[in-house]
Amino acid sequence: MSTSIIQITDLSKIYKTGDIETAALSHINLSIQKGEFVAIMGPSGSGKSTLMHILGALDLPTEGKYFLDGQNVEKLSEDELSEIRNRKIGFIFQAYNLLPRTSAIDNVILPMTYAGVPEQEQLEKAKKFLELVGLSNRMYHTSNQLSGGQQQRVAIARSLVMDPAILLADEPTGNIASAQADEVMSIFQHLNDKGHTIVMITHEPDIAQYAQRIIYIKDGKIIDDKKNLKQVKLKKEI
Repeated sequence: MSTSIIQITDLSKIYKTGDIETAALSHINLSIQKGEFVAIMGPSGSGKSTLMHILGALDLPTEGKYFLDGQNVEKLSEDELSEIRNRKIGFIFQAYNLLPRTSAIDNVILPMTYAGVPEQEQLEKAKKFLELVGLSNRMYHTSNQLSGGQQQRVAIARSLVMDPAILLADEPTGNIASAQADEVMSIFQHLNDKGHTIVMITHEPDIAQYAQRIIYIKDGKIIDDKKNLKQVKLKKEI
């Protein structure tokens, strides 16, 4: 029986500028099950980035409820929100957000250092996940010695080390060439096959086709939410 990892009920996000109110999200209802691979699409200004920020506990809704892995995010303190971001959510950004003159392995170790993970365990887990994304021979290269696709692999490895409940990927192929994008999506599908829950924002229809389910947002509302019957499955070795 599948388990809901994300449960959103009647969620709205309203921004106020003086007396003007702008609804970035309007009465969103969304359930994502453990082990799903979901793509969220929409035009610029549709609300998909606002939704991603709320899913990542980087922002809170104006109205409605958001439960992440059974926890009511709205009820958490700032310290608890910081803890949930570090332990429950693995972030993967378009810009990689790596330290440029720092080795791949040290970039991957960073979130474990903040969480107080013992040093030997940090090293073992960092090596394990860099091997998983195919970078066993690049562990000690600095990020500015790596290609865009390799840097994104480091970011994926970093997102996995705290064993998060969900991986949130914001335009993960936006800065890399199409061949490298295929490699990154192959890794996502491999991780999903191993049971990881992945939520990915993308404006690229061909990238969305790698997901099991595609959600379309427009004007702050979900206008379509369907299983992707034409899912592209990659068989490449990582």
